[in-house]
Amino acid sequence: MSRIERRFAALREEGRAGLVTYLTAGDPDPVTSAKLFAGLAAAGADLIEIGMPFSDPMADGPAIQGAGQRALKQGMNLRRTLTLVRELRRGDDATPIVLMGYYNPIYRYGTEAFPRDAVDAGADGVIVVDLPPEEDAELAVPAHAAGLDVIRLATPTSDERRLPRIVAHASGFLYYVAIAGITGTRSADSSDIAVAVARLRRFTRLPVGVGFGIRTPEQAAAVARAADAAVVGTALVQRLTLNLEPDNTAKPGLVDAVLADVRALATGVREARM
Repeated sequence: MSRIERRFAALREEGRAGLVTYLTAGDPDPVTSAKLFAGLAAAGADLIEIGMPFSDPMADGPAIQGAGQRALKQGMNLRRTLTLVRELRRGDDATPIVLMGYYNPIYRYGTEAFPRDAVDAGADGVIVVDLPPEEDAELAVPAHAAGLDVIRLATPTSDERRLPRIVAHASGFLYYVAIAGITGTRSADSSDIAVAVARLRRFTRLPVGVGFGIRTPEQAAAVARAADAAVVGTALVQRLTLNLEPDNTAKPGLVDAVLADVRALATGVREARM
């Protein structure tokens, strides 16, 4: 079993959903970013998504766009992101790590080399926001051969004809984008999420994680009652941003502030089904 499979199996045994946290690699600087990622699991994150900075993040709202720009200005790139993964693995061999981003940096890195190097560094899966299932064979085939899960996205507009194509050859978990639009703009109604997750379960046995628009422990708990995981990104990036100096350097309490939010979200998720 992969780390992702083991983690969701353990969550099922515990009778609860998981918390998936997202931050951008290198934001606001490589040292602070490494401290943040190193603290996520102890704060309650069950899976960790690491954003691969990209200059044109079309699916992301202002908060994550800003995170990517800060990271790029600090010299973060895909190779250094994999170095970050390798460093995290030295201290944590259990928590699943999923890389999330856009296809251009992966294509430039090499579709054969990226999965191999990602797995070698300790990554477990990849989410490529702008690579549809119809076009992803050049990455998905070498990724599966290397043991890297390709986690696909479903949205409110994914209909009965397209869902079978989305879930075919998907692995790890299915990521349900709960709103139509960019990250961090609004939140979906919990009843709509429950209906959507029930529909997705007719097409796949993969765990279903729900993201986009989850900001509070209460919202995370509502998602955790319906899905296998709640994914939170923008809210954590916004907390990070609130703890930056005017020149975008980290204030002394930045790491503690972000991890405090993670602990609160984790509590909401863990108590959701009690």
